[in-house]
Amino acid sequence: MTPRTSTIPAVPSESGSGTRPSEDARARPPRAKSRGRALLSPSWFAAVMGTGIVANAAAALPRSFSGLRDAATVVWAGAALLLVVLAVCYVRRRTLRVQAADPVLAQFFGAPPMALLTVGAGTLLFGRRVIGARAALDVDWALWSVGTVLGLVTACTVPYLMVTRHRFASDAAFGGWLMPVVPPMVSAATGALLIPRAPAGQLRLAMVLGCYAMLGVGLVAALLVLAMVYSRLVHHDAPIGAVVPTVWIGVGALDQAVTALGALSTAAPSALPAPYARGTAVVALLGGVGVWGFAMLWLVLATALTVREVRKGLPFAPTWWSFIFPLGACVTGTCALASLTGSQMFIWCAVGLYALLVAAWAVVVWYSLRHAAGRKGRPEGPKGPVAAEAREVVSAPLAA
Repeated sequence: MTPRTSTIPAVPSESGSGTRPSEDARARPPRAKSRGRALLSPSWFAAVMGTGIVANAAAALPRSFSGLRDAATVVWAGAALLLVVLAVCYVRRRTLRVQAADPVLAQFFGAPPMALLTVGAGTLLFGRRVIGARAALDVDWALWSVGTVLGLVTACTVPYLMVTRHRFASDAAFGGWLMPVVPPMVSAATGALLIPRAPAGQLRLAMVLGCYAMLGVGLVAALLVLAMVYSRLVHHDAPIGAVVPTVWIGVGALDQAVTALGALSTAAPSALPAPYARGTAVVALLGGVGVWGFAMLWLVLATALTVREVRKGLPFAPTWWSFIFPLGACVTGTCALASLTGSQMFIWCAVGLYALLVAAWAVVVWYSLRHAAGRKGRPEGPKGPVAAEAREVVSAPLAA
């Protein structure tokens, strides 16, 4: 049976019937390359997200370890520096319109706003010892504001493009479709850190309500996309090659909701009346545990698909960073439940997941540095349309 890709869209043929491969409809990205300006995919901002959440998750751990905070501060600083470098390089290339026309690259527009939000939260948690408390708070407000606006724009614009401009085959859904709709949930989780620092009164109340609204935007949209991804998985051939790591994004989307519920339940009492403030803790616990359970189911599925592909030879691509941020969100979500319940099960589960996160991050960083330094050529993976599509989409160089 010939494998069918999970990411190649189809477009109407010139005759008005049938379909043809998406390469015909994606002529502009190759033309950009032909002008000598290599495309820097927005998926590389997932490296900032993944590195940043390694630091942020350390601050949330229910158990403290010697030297962990100092190490996390160094990791946060690295994420901040990488964010600046990637942002400058990306703006200089001016490929936004070209990538917006690409049905796959457009999905990763959610990565830059989430990178801003992650680094901003880390600045508030770790930057105070480096740049001072006031400067850290100002930087976080700025990054959170810009990241939230970009995230909401992405959450609205990319689905609109999918409906009106892009065309997809029946088996096109993949984990990357979650990237445009998850940023509002990240805004909700990181915004909870700023709620107690907002002026009391209507502004603080607006922050709380706005964060809950963004949580609803992201969670409902993520569940809709997860349903499409699951339908694609069970009705078509399993994803292969560089597309496989994107299945993990579902874990991150679900656990980001758990993290946001827990963080907002801590911050909401400073703005909401007593009955509703108590209710936020109830929702965070009962709703959080339920969503966390579904996330564990998706984690098992994603792990099984990954192990299956590793046995065949999984090629390196920027999508490997799809392992890291979701696993980090799994840690922060579990930490939130540990804080709410005091359960030893959640406490040691969070510690174990964090150890796994650090190990996975180290591996992906090593391969990313080798890729960026050009020590390896294009990764070779399985032959066929899926591998060709994955390599075309995600093998853009980190540094040119």
